[in-house]
Amino acid sequence: METTTVVLIAVALVLAAAVLAAAAALLVRLVRTRRGLRRAGLPTGPRWVFWGAVLYFVLPTDLLPDPVYLDDIGVLLLALRTLRGRAEVARPGDPA
Repeated sequence: METTTVVLIAVALVLAAAVLAAAAALLVRLVRTRRGLRRAGLPTGPRWVFWGAVLYFVLPTDLLPDPVYLDDIGVLLLALRTLRGRAEVARPGDPA
């Protein structure tokens, strides 16, 4: 293989690993947020939002098949926003 091909493949692998790490970090953040809301006795919203996001991240099939996890990141961010929105509705007087 040529040097440029090897460099391009290496760059693509590093970018894919970085996006996967970001998606995994969002998954951990989602789980911690849900756990914190449950410990505080606040509503976490519909269960299907949390479990749907976790399953979408874990399962190998995607709505948008791609080598990177951009759609998974979007689903995790949407679930995280939904959980946090429920927390803000539950305690509207507290500052964020």
